[in-house]
Amino acid sequence: MPKSILEKFRAIVARPNGLVLVTGPTGSGKTTTLYCALAELNSVEKKLITVEDPVEYRLPGINQVQVNDKIDLNFARVLRSALRQDPDIVLVGEMRDQETAQIGLRAAMTGHLVLSTLHTNDALSTPLRLMDMGVPRYMVGSSLQAVLAQRLVRKICESCTQPYEPTPTEYEWLTLELGDKIERARYFHGKGCSHCNGMGYRGRTGVYELLEMTRAVVDAANHHDPAYFMKVAQAEMAGQTLRRHAVALVVAGRTTVSEAMRISNQTED
Repeated sequence: MPKSILEKFRAIVARPNGLVLVTGPTGSGKTTTLYCALAELNSVEKKLITVEDPVEYRLPGINQVQVNDKIDLNFARVLRSALRQDPDIVLVGEMRDQETAQIGLRAAMTGHLVLSTLHTNDALSTPLRLMDMGVPRYMVGSSLQAVLAQRLVRKICESCTQPYEPTPTEYEWLTLELGDKIERARYFHGKGCSHCNGMGYRGRTGVYELLEMTRAVVDAANHHDPAYFMKVAQAEMAGQTLRRHAVALVVAGRTTVSEAMRISNQTED
């Protein structure tokens, strides 16, 4: 994570209560991020319970429960039972429906820290998605602490990296973000070698954006006009979007323009 987002995210998950959501498509590393947070929060003074489908990582000192719809052991039922055991932190694998979302938000309102995932395109649309699921506005405003959106991009193979001239389409796309700085940057790609099986890429890294639910954003969430909320939330993020982070990785020579365009286009209308 970029240092600025990492510091904010660490401070947010250290709070005693509230809901923290990580969003992105399947396979974007959401569960890994949440388990990294759990590993930092895990201590003998705190009781942690997870409700998952399936349990992807085994962590010592944490009560982990796998849901089973065949015997009606769904997210909502397991979450209700978990909350009766007075946990400090609860991880819900995914908020799939209105019932699970409302139980999680109520738990966040009553002194628990709840971590979960949701399938949305970006951080800005997540509070609106919760409302579309039927969660009351006041619950979203009072319980949601932050939304972290993430994607994974392929890294250029360090063994065969070489300078690269962007295509006209890529050049035009970069101009939207870099402006007149585009001429000062150098661009790279991998030509393919035995280390990367001729792909030009080796390994992956994350691209992130974070929306913190400050007082201004909470007030906007309680407003009935979604466009007003989007405007306030965009101002709060100050341009620190998935797209900007992806372009920063391109300028740093860690990924290609085409990779940055691929993950950014998932969030564009």
